[in-house]
Amino acid sequence: MSHNKNLAASFKNAFRGLISVYSTQRNAKIHLGMTLIVIAVGFLLKISAIEWLAVLFAIGFVWASECFNTALEKLTDLVSPQYNDLAKISKDAAAAGVLIAAISAAAIGLIIFLPKIISLLFH
Repeated sequence: MSHNKNLAASFKNAFRGLISVYSTQRNAKIHLGMTLIVIAVGFLLKISAIEWLAVLFAIGFVWASECFNTALEKLTDLVSPQYNDLAKISKDAAAAGVLIAAISAAAIGLIIFLPKIISLLFH
């Protein structure tokens, strides 16, 4: 087991982990697409600083959840390579965490963006 000798190595490992999540998880590609769309729409609609805080927190919450889910799935596969009911429950619960994060992020997006879009369309 290796230990990080410095801060730069810690960041390098974290970015390597993020790249691994992106390259191995289909949903991470969806998250990236949604992240880019939401950021672009945020700029187009000129959302406020407080709205940016909510949007960025929601984006981070989804990405962190996806990273934790991937880590738990890989660890579960390592310690339980054969099918196991407890391993399935563990994986399903972690996936549920990502689902909750994504639904929460979508709700935040609707609360912030929908009134602005409606206002643009009908005024």
